[in-house]
Amino acid sequence: MKSFKTAILSLLACLAVTSCDFLEKEPYELTPETYFNNEAEANSYLTSVYAPLASQNFYGNRYLHLVAGDDLSHYGGGRNPESSGVIACNNATASSPNFSQLWITLYAGIDRANTFLENISKVSDQNIDPKVREQYRSEARFLRAFYYFTLVQGWGDVPFKTSSTQSVNGLSIPRTDKETIYDFIVTEMDECANGLLSASDLNYTGRITKSAAWGILARVYLFRAGEYHRNHTTPDNTAIQNYFQQASTYAQKVMGEGHSLAPNYWDVFIDLCSNQYNTTANESIWEIEFSGTYSAETRAEGRIGNLIGINAPRIDTQSIIGQKDPGYGYAFYRSTPKLYELYEANGDIERMNWNIAPFEYVQQTSGQGVTGRKFFYGKMEEVRGQYWDKSYSYGEAQFDNKGAYNNVGDYEQAESVAANNNYSRPGAKYRREYESQNTKKNANYTSINFPVLRYSDVLLMVAEAENEINSTPNKLAYDCLNAVRERAGIDLYEEGSLNKETFRQAVKDERGMELCFEYTRRYDLIRWGEYVSNMNALASRAQQGAGGNWTGGDTYSVWTFFQITDAYNFFPIPDTEMSVNNAITQNNPGW
Repeated sequence: MKSFKTAILSLLACLAVTSCDFLEKEPYELTPETYFNNEAEANSYLTSVYAPLASQNFYGNRYLHLVAGDDLSHYGGGRNPESSGVIACNNATASSPNFSQLWITLYAGIDRANTFLENISKVSDQNIDPKVREQYRSEARFLRAFYYFTLVQGWGDVPFKTSSTQSVNGLSIPRTDKETIYDFIVTEMDECANGLLSASDLNYTGRITKSAAWGILARVYLFRAGEYHRNHTTPDNTAIQNYFQQASTYAQKVMGEGHSLAPNYWDVFIDLCSNQYNTTANESIWEIEFSGTYSAETRAEGRIGNLIGINAPRIDTQSIIGQKDPGYGYAFYRSTPKLYELYEANGDIERMNWNIAPFEYVQQTSGQGVTGRKFFYGKMEEVRGQYWDKSYSYGEAQFDNKGAYNNVGDYEQAESVAANNNYSRPGAKYRREYESQNTKKNANYTSINFPVLRYSDVLLMVAEAENEINSTPNKLAYDCLNAVRERAGIDLYEEGSLNKETFRQAVKDERGMELCFEYTRRYDLIRWGEYVSNMNALASRAQQGAGGNWTGGDTYSVWTFFQITDAYNFFPIPDTEMSVNNAITQNNPGW
């Protein structure tokens, strides 16, 4: 529902409520008589609670520089590190604007949720259906809890407040122990689910449903189970077992909501890119929605597909649309050789050829439109058997009178071409060729949605949790893991063939192959206690450059991106916050 997407951003410009960010030192001006008189006005204000999700400071853009770099994907591609200081380039500091901007955005969302929850009851039963009011209240409760979970994942202990800001006084708030905030998060997500719609009640996935609440709650419990790793504390095994049990319980609730995997892995991503929702199966559970081509007054676009996407030439001529302009991509984020080889080891060409670019777009004349695709060796025929008929193709390759390819038509490089040995290739999960096919694309901003939660993730959470709470993986664990592998067309694990440890590793690998470039891997590594070690292990290979199948890994400081320290298990409290909040006197370790 693109109208909902557009409303999120347009509402921000027209609301008569002047909302300051939670820790800004300015008064909060509220006019509830204007915004809480009927259902339409309540819905409008609720939309503003959703709006921070699509902010350029969050999923719309800059968040990826904090969470998209890991041991399977990295910032690179023959360019210098991000200059503003980011986690992905191992050059972050407490003064890096990405941290302060995300911090402010999350607390703005929390304060809007607090305001909404304080005022929604003012809408009388005559002006809103009580069931709708409870649904809206439940959505706001979930979003507030989700914003707090994002804060805890990033920063650990943070200021905690469940009432809106009404005064400039008392805004210096100390950090609250994250365990207290976790207790709040899990209670809110559990209780709010009762008032939410089921996924079957909506024809789009931009709003919170029972499935989204339960699935994210399972994710919260899994992350909480691994907190002792980054805390460097002795694990409380009883509590951890309970967290895994709760994760399995809530993920299994999602399994009862009518979800299934799309027949083909790429189906859900084609939908994400082309303004469609679950056309082949009810797999996508929650998406952050974007719309537009950066040509209207309202700004509701993101950068998905541009920063993570296939290399393509920039085509600015206004008359060129369609397959001649499949969408410009910087391809900032690329696979590491580890991801490439993980797919190879599992014989997984379905997900590999969708997630790691099998080709790049080329043009015969600069600025005049794409005229062909240049495939890496062996990839053209593989793609012919996959999504060839669902993607742009450019006909048979054409060669000049000397037998050289002249950038017209689809073509596969010879095996001897050095580029074939580079396993660091652009992440191709989000493909702009499916976006705005009949209108001119903006070079940098896209309407592609971001997948926060998919059903395959839920299945893998069940598999992992069931393995952890039992002495050996049970039938349910195997069934869930194998369902994901079966869709990918790779060998299934025979029940009983793996022990607890080997099954655990199988789930970790499967999550990597299935969910790469979806911002889950970094936090998975942190909760497994493997973030620093897995990253450091890649530094020496990156230094080898082409000798390690990583062309460019030895230049532009790419190898240094992996030499992180234990400090990177947390974000730094922003300098801007510590300068105004006198109750925070100490930053996270190492910052």
